[in-house]
Amino acid sequence: VQLQASGGGLVQAGGSLRLSCVASGRIFSSYVVGWFRQAPGKEREFVAATGRNGAARFYSDSVKGRFTISRDNAKNTDYLVMNSLKAEDTAVYYCAAGPVILSQIGSVTGYHYWGQGTQVTVSS
Repeated sequence: VQLQASGGGLVQAGGSLRLSCVASGRIFSSYVVGWFRQAPGKEREFVAATGRNGAARFYSDSVKGRFTISRDNAKNTDYLVMNSLKAEDTAVYYCAAGPVILSQIGSVTGYHYWGQGTQVTVSS
């Protein structure tokens, strides 16, 4: 599975962006898809994830209520809509996929496939 993330950019605080993650391969629907982000000098952190059919959604406390994850298995695409963006949301955002178990949904463990990252910069 190859993942291609896009949609990042420069936005003012309070603005919105929609990230997309397009996957190649027929087994996309078999995998959990997650988004992580990494700011300069910081570790990669979990942002959001969705289960195989998109019904189950998980968010970090820092983005809950502002970000929405969804997926369209027919299009092999996952989306992350980011509203009310803050300067601290500035980071490179990565999408990832894999046979993740529930207890590890927020960990990089189990996400076997990673996209190349897309830069999100929020100006204050």
